[in-house]
Amino acid sequence: MLDPKLIHEISLLMLYDTTNPQEGIKVHKDADPNKIAAAQRLHELGIITLSDGGYLTARGQEAAEHAEALVNLLQAELQLN
Repeated sequence: MLDPKLIHEISLLMLYDTTNPQEGIKVHKDADPNKIAAAQRLHELGIITLSDGGYLTARGQEAAEHAEALVNLLQAELQLN
């Protein structure tokens, strides 16, 4: 089973537009605490530039593209069934 923290991190990555690296996100102080914690963990891993969002790093761009590809693949499989 996947750790819920990982699910929150993937969900946060999915908010980024992988086609536009100059578009970032902001996780506000009053956001869901899980989203705030996920942003902090992604920042510590060097995936996003700021602990409250910011932009994807090069490593983050790659991670977000992989997350997007996986979600798209799984959603396509669900539609086939």
